[in-house]
Amino acid sequence: MTWLTAGLDPNGFETRLITGTVPPGEGDMSWFAREAGINPVIIPEMSRELSPKDLLVIFKLLREMIRFKPDIIHTHKAKAGAAGRSAGLIYKLLTGGRCKIIHTYHGHIFHSYYGKAKTSLFIAIERALARFATDIIITISEQQREEIHGLFRVGKFSRHRVIPLGIDFDQKSERLGSLKSDPDIPLIGIVGRLCEVKNHSLFIDAIHELRQLGANARAVIIGDGHLRPALESQAQKLQVADKIVFTGFRDDVLSLYNDLDIVGLTSLNEGTPLTLIEAMSCGVPAVSTEVGGVVDLMGQRLEILDGMSVWEHGLTVPSGNSLLFARAMKYLIDNPQTRKEMGLRARSFVRSHLSKERLIGDIENLYSNK
Repeated sequence: MTWLTAGLDPNGFETRLITGTVPPGEGDMSWFAREAGINPVIIPEMSRELSPKDLLVIFKLLREMIRFKPDIIHTHKAKAGAAGRSAGLIYKLLTGGRCKIIHTYHGHIFHSYYGKAKTSLFIAIERALARFATDIIITISEQQREEIHGLFRVGKFSRHRVIPLGIDFDQKSERLGSLKSDPDIPLIGIVGRLCEVKNHSLFIDAIHELRQLGANARAVIIGDGHLRPALESQAQKLQVADKIVFTGFRDDVLSLYNDLDIVGLTSLNEGTPLTLIEAMSCGVPAVSTEVGGVVDLMGQRLEILDGMSVWEHGLTVPSGNSLLFARAMKYLIDNPQTRKEMGLRARSFVRSHLSKERLIGDIENLYSNK
């Protein structure tokens, strides 16, 4: 969102970025906006968790819309997107429908986040928002559109657009220190919030399985969250604490990918995972669960090997299978030349298809032809 706010042509677009707050223990990315010269409007009551304060959030968003008088309201994420579109619908009714509402799904909460009853409620809300309060729905991969429209029946197909993510390949991050203690031992990294849907527990199980398979590797878990104590305890119990480093949240994460030989992703649910894009842009191949838009990043499937899918840019395995995940990591450890070739292909793919400039151009075209 910061890139779009800063990158859209100022001669054609006037923008205002509105954001909320993050829970304690999670990385606050407000520094990123400041570095880009953006001063977002912050609504302190807008957070990820459901709260009676959400009505106040909708009121404050509506107040900002009345002040700014937007022609386009573009919302992101699940909770903020629901509040933003609710406020946007009220604004449209008050102004006679003078603006268009666009929503981007970076992921979704239609499975693996909550219980059955709450998930059903959220799907019903999203269907209602898609019908009454959304003019255009953006998904970030073909697989994600198939899930959201085809599987969960959210929004008419005619309202859906696929616009892949883009990243800034020139962005630099101040180096706080190297992760690699021995250049001869492969380093496997996983990056993300330590929460249930990211399923880091499977990653730790897989590192245990990897040791049982006789592979010599080290692992690093980059990120923080409320599950960190439980995950550290799991590593101790499985006697792999000596193989895994927990870094916590790191401001220099973009530079840390250069230390990795393999990037892992064990999520139960994803849109198009930014961590894989960032790692691939540094020439790091992936081992991932086959969820969401992951396969849209992996290139062509080359073969299926003992339950693992071997792609141009890495390997995928079914979600929930720690032994297969370990075998996929071992495959790349045992085949360094294949690992290198996959990384080079991944780097070329990401840099040619998923640049920040391409994303900004796609969004400008969408806004101009809304």
